[in-house]
This record gives sequence, structure tokens and C-alpha cells, in this order.
Amino acid sequence: MHYLATGATTGGGFGLYRWEMAGRPSGPAPHFHRSITESFYVLSGTVGLYDGSDWTDAGAGDYFFVPPGGIHAFRNEPGQHASMLILFTPGAPRESFFEELAEITASGREPSEEEMSEFYRRHDQFMV
Repeated sequence: MHYLATGATTGGGFGLYRWEMAGRPSGPAPHFHRSITESFYVLSGTVGLYDGSDWTDAGAGDYFFVPPGGIHAFRNEPGQHASMLILFTPGAPRESFFEELAEITASGREPSEEEMSEFYRRHDQFMV
């Protein structure tokens, strides 16, 4: 995850991030956000995007918009290199979400279901 513009640097207007994927298949399970939109723009490779009912393989130049409450997910199923931009509006403080998630993964810690539910709730992410 590369921070290109954070909510703090844009006065709360938006957050823009570059997400690099490689190696094992990865990506979040279907979820929604109550107060933010999320947009995806694929730069390279193939990214599976979920719109709440169907998965679509998106390639370089493909764009996907998710309104507040829109169920979505993304995956790098082939595990090959893929890169995309992720835009959140307004500029929610997503950096702490990404950093806490990376710490959990790196530490090998396995939080309980209740701990993960609280983590997601704090970050306006509701799993479905």
C-alpha cells in the first residue's frame, strides 16, 4: 500500500492509495462502508472486483465505483502482480486501518471474531 494522498493532506476531501498485489491470492472478503465511497482504477495485471452479486475480472484501465452501503470486494486470484488505485471520499483516515491490518498479519496474531468485528467497526467496514 502506497499513500499518494491522505485525508489529512487533502483537508478531508479524499484519500488516494496505490495497492500493489503479488504472490499468494489476496484481497478482502465482501464488505461495505456506511460513510465513504470507494473507487478502484486498475493500473496493471488482473484484479477480480465484486459488485455485491458478481465477480468481474478487471484489467488495466478498468474503473469501478462503490457508493456508501455498496457491497464490494477485490481479489488478486491468480496471485500474479497487479496494481490499482483506490480512492476514498471523503478522506476517511484509512491509513490506520491498513497499518493495523498489516501489523496483525506480520505478527501472526490471530484476533478473535469479536476483536475483528470491533476493528472493522472502528474503521467503517462491515463484513457481509
